Order: sequence, then C-alpha cells, then structure tokens
Amino acid sequence: MNPSSSLRKEQLLSGDLPEKEYAPYYQTYTSLCRGENLLKCLADGKENFLALAATLTNEKALYRYEEKKWSLKEVIGHITDTERIMAFRALSFARGEKAEFPGYDHNAYVDEANFDERPLNELLTDYIHLRQSTIDLFESFSPEMLLRTGTASKCLFSVRALGFIIAGHERHHMKIIKNKYLPGLT
Repeated sequence: MNPSSSLRKEQLLSGDLPEKEYAPYYQTYTSLCRGENLLKCLADGKENFLALAATLTNEKALYRYEEKKWSLKEVIGHITDTERIMAFRALSFARGEKAEFPGYDHNAYVDEANFDERPLNELLTDYIHLRQSTIDLFESFSPEMLLRTGTASKCLFSVRALGFIIAGHERHHMKIIKNKYLPGLT
C-alpha cells in the first residue's frame, strides 16, 4: 500500500461519519464512536468488555435487572450475533455484492440461541475470536472497499459505517450493563 493510500484509509476510519452512509436508526450507535478511529474503537471495546466480563461468574451472568429483560449471557450473545451480521454485510458489500439483505429480529435470535445454557467462558471465547476476526476484516479493506455501499434492512450502508455500528452497538450495551445490570449484582 502506498503512503497516500495508507493516509486516506486512516482518514476513512477516523472522524465523523456522514449520515448518508447509514440509516438514521443507527445514529445511536455511530454517535458513540464519533471522531475516533474505528480499529481503536473495536480494540478498546474488546479490552473494556473483557475487563467487565472478568468480574462475572456463570451464575452472575444469568442476572436480569427486570423479569422480561435479557440476562447478561443473552446480552453477550446478542452483541456477538449483531457483530456477525454486520461484519458479514460489510464483507459482502466490500466484495461488491448487489443483493439486498433482509433485516433481522434481534429478539427472535436471542430467543432461539439458548445463550443461558452455554457456559460463560464459551460465550467469551466466542466473542474474543469474533472481535479479532472483525478487526482483521476491517484492517484488510482498501479505502475503496470502505466506501462501497449496499442495502440491508431496506437501508443503504457503507462498509465503514457497518464497522462503526458494530463498535457503537457494543458501547451502547456496555452502558446498559454498567447502569442497569451491575448495580443489581453488588
């Protein structure tokens, strides 16, 4: 990669993301990484998430702050499911896929996954491998690939926007964990 291409890629992975590159619904997530480098957001997110997870036991990870809310295990599983879906979309769009992808019902995915039945360490190992794969994937994209777009959930997304959505989605759930789950565990 030549130096100008490297500089351009750094610029594409940092700073403000134009709203035209994602659906308004995702502003909640993209705003949580505004002005930051995507790869650093993903790496820092992994570090912060694992530091928090280190305080949990398998029993504590079954905690729900309200009766019909997800358990911590289900939140972890939801984060990984969403990351997989968004990373798959990013890969597909980066490779020039023209097909439109459907949306997905995150509640139905959690209901079908049986995350509470899986050991916490297994969920965390899955998260670790997935996050490293996501980081590697976004590192591999050229500047041109980062700007490619595709349609999912009847909305246009750029490849780089999907990365910021992954990072911001995790930050969103980390705030919920800290504000709603952790107080009930002490």
